[in-house]
Amino acid sequence: MSVKTLKDLPGLKEGNIPELEQIGISSVSELRDAIFDETRVKEVIKNLSGVGPKTVESWKAVLAEEPQEPKAAEPKKRTEIVEEPEEAEAEVVETGAYVAKAKPELSDETAEALAKRAVISGRRPAFKRQEWFRYSKLGEKWRKPKGIHSKMKRRLKRRQPMVDIGFRGPTSVRGLHPSGFEEVLIHNADGLEGIDPKVQAVRIGGTVGTKKRIEIEDRAAELGIRVLNRMV
Repeated sequence: MSVKTLKDLPGLKEGNIPELEQIGISSVSELRDAIFDETRVKEVIKNLSGVGPKTVESWKAVLAEEPQEPKAAEPKKRTEIVEEPEEAEAEVVETGAYVAKAKPELSDETAEALAKRAVISGRRPAFKRQEWFRYSKLGEKWRKPKGIHSKMKRRLKRRQPMVDIGFRGPTSVRGLHPSGFEEVLIHNADGLEGIDPKVQAVRIGGTVGTKKRIEIEDRAAELGIRVLNRMV
């Protein structure tokens, strides 16, 4: 059976042709490619009204016997010799561009201890005061239970965990910033003198005004000191 147009297919109605065009099929060759594709054949059956798997199987049998049109040979691509560009000059950082934050110089032991502290902090439970859930006025801030009948103080089961020495991190990195810097609290630009930018970073006091903050941050940038609580 010779199939030249879509109307020649058995079981295909005239109303199915617009439905095929909606899914991008307008010729016999495109329909052949679609029904022999496992993904697109489901789309054809879904969108064509009155067409089921048996009809599609009959189309496969008919179109499999039809000789396919030879595809036009693709023109050979010309191989062009691309000259390697000369080494570019060093890029100039624009004003206001992102600048990576300074990192401390840490020994292998300190870096390992910081990583261990991060793991311990991740599995440390939230310590809340006794009966925090019963009375909202108590809040969730930790208070040690002191009642003589306290079940929590006696560490009975199903009670809130208590603060214990075993939850602490390594001693060598205790008090360090998560980045590894030793924090130094300052309130003016004079406090930057004597700071070692390799191991120390500064934190500006909360009572310092905007004008003085800008002065401190500008001076810290000149000295290469990291400010942990910059305004921007």
